[in-house]
Amino acid sequence: MAVHNHPHRPLGFRFPSLRRSGTAPASGEVTTAAVATQAYAFAGLRLLTGFVFLWAFLDKTFGFGYATQSGNGWIDGGSPTKGFLGGVAVGPMESTFHDWAGATWADWLFMLGLLGIGLALIAGIGLRLAAVAGTLMMALMWIAEWPPAQHLSDGSASMSTNPFADYHLIYAVVLIALAAAGAGATWGLGKAWSRLPFVSRNRWLL
Repeated sequence: MAVHNHPHRPLGFRFPSLRRSGTAPASGEVTTAAVATQAYAFAGLRLLTGFVFLWAFLDKTFGFGYATQSGNGWIDGGSPTKGFLGGVAVGPMESTFHDWAGATWADWLFMLGLLGIGLALIAGIGLRLAAVAGTLMMALMWIAEWPPAQHLSDGSASMSTNPFADYHLIYAVVLIALAAAGAGATWGLGKAWSRLPFVSRNRWLL
């Protein structure tokens, strides 16, 4: 096979063109390519977001030494909520969060939420439920950190960098967008899940 170099064409990596031998791409081709690109982008975002939740569950359960130190995991008798909720020092629910910190029911709800949301996102099923549960979780964590405050209850600086938009809000919006886009069909089990009889009868399970 002969390879001919064109003197006026730069060598190197190029993205494949949608054009056909000098003719403009058909509108159907452009639309199909755009839809496919969006599907892959949402699928990648879904998997990454799912891993964020699933990893948080695993690290807090087994104490891998990241956010949870070795020996302090849930399986070792540690509490996934005691440190975070017990350390809340600002906001309208400060005393409430202190009461919840370390409670058995709070630990179980929090951990089951992380696990359920993580698995749903990675598998691409139950994205609507994951969006509702995840948005509620992110809202509570947003309130716990209370970004609008410039100072904590003891008067020290809160170190908040934005009075409204923080990563909890972004995660909530991402979860809602993934559910609205039906992002479980690409690189996931969303299509097979939607064809199950009990899911077909209860569309809120999508």
